[in-house]
Amino acid sequence: MEDGSIPLIAAMLILVILSGFFSASETAYSSLNSIRLKSRADSGDAKAAQILALSERYDSLLSTILIGNNIVNIALSSLGTVYFTSLLGGATGPTVSTVVITIVVLIFGEITPKSMAKEMPETFAASTAPVLNVLVTLFTPLNFLFGAWKKFLSRHFHSEESGITDAELMTMVSEAENDGELTNHESELIRSAIEFDDVEVEEVLTPRVDVVAVADDISMQELADAFVESGYSRLPVYHETIDNIIGVVHEKDYYQAMRRGNAAMDELVAPTLYTTGSTQISALLRTLREKHHHMAVVVDEYGGTEGIVTLEDILEELVGEIWDEHDEETEEFRRQANGTWLVSGSASVDDLWEELSIPEDSEIDSITVSGLVQEKTGRLPKVGDHFTIDRYDGVVTKTAHRRVLEVSLRERKVTVPDPDDHPREHGRRELRNRPERSERSTS
Repeated sequence: MEDGSIPLIAAMLILVILSGFFSASETAYSSLNSIRLKSRADSGDAKAAQILALSERYDSLLSTILIGNNIVNIALSSLGTVYFTSLLGGATGPTVSTVVITIVVLIFGEITPKSMAKEMPETFAASTAPVLNVLVTLFTPLNFLFGAWKKFLSRHFHSEESGITDAELMTMVSEAENDGELTNHESELIRSAIEFDDVEVEEVLTPRVDVVAVADDISMQELADAFVESGYSRLPVYHETIDNIIGVVHEKDYYQAMRRGNAAMDELVAPTLYTTGSTQISALLRTLREKHHHMAVVVDEYGGTEGIVTLEDILEELVGEIWDEHDEETEEFRRQANGTWLVSGSASVDDLWEELSIPEDSEIDSITVSGLVQEKTGRLPKVGDHFTIDRYDGVVTKTAHRRVLEVSLRERKVTVPDPDDHPREHGRRELRNRPERSERSTS
């Protein structure tokens, strides 16, 4: 080896290291968790703050990395050509240089550093931040030119991409859950919050047939009995018919009036709120808070009572079912020992899709399982009526007051036909095993 080649080889080794440095930096900064970095920076982490400051100038940072990487790789290719040409001659030197430099750059300048940076982005970003800060400052004129070029292209090629969508947020939550950064309970709470604005009142209301209400001419003793039997602390009050709910009576107001000895029904009825089934529960929640109400009457398109919705119904969309010490806890989905599912007729159709991993059917308009069965059967279902939902065979097990209370679902077993049992193949084998016509005639 000639003495002049040693500096050349050393220079090429340095360039390979620099190529790996720029490649690792690019991958590290594109893989950073900005939310976690912001949290650490807010907690006083100086390194996280430095990394975050660089990542927020990502356009300048990226152009600096690309400029540096290209300078390094081009210089490495040039030095490699000089070295191998002097070593092997002008005929084969450039070819060997191209092959060797390409392999070296791919392994040590691209694949290896990028793979390592992908696994430890914050560690690599922290170690490269000081050098990159200096390089971004040095390359400011070039970064300015490339920034102007980018603005020129942006004016002529408009991007139709918008901000982060709900689906993308859901994906981010799933990734955080898979990485162990969120527990299952935390991720479910975040998903519920993301979907909160899409839920309408009709999906959470108590339907009219289940509403416990009292007439405005009820006696005080009957009112006390209604509170005791229902277990509710607030009861809607109607005039003549439940389609004409005029207010709400609170159990606390009733007992305070009875204690004072001046109880009268018309003095206990407080005003109530009215809403529609298409109202978003997020908007209704704000209204309930502003008006200091805990209940609203849901009115249908004909002005009648469709049901009622309470503050608890809305909150349960965020945190799940809320049971107090007087509630009778029920399960809407119960797996039986024989593999079947018993599903409550009041269960949500969306919960059914999720619980049984059934693809969502866009043709189903019903909100509850009871309505779904009515759609499937095309009439008012009776006990014993059969229906199918995707891969499940269903049967109505309980009904009351012209609605379904419970259904049983059994998953069908999918059998794969055995090619050896194909009837046509059987026929061919039988024909082959039969004696020829001449043999049968002579037997």
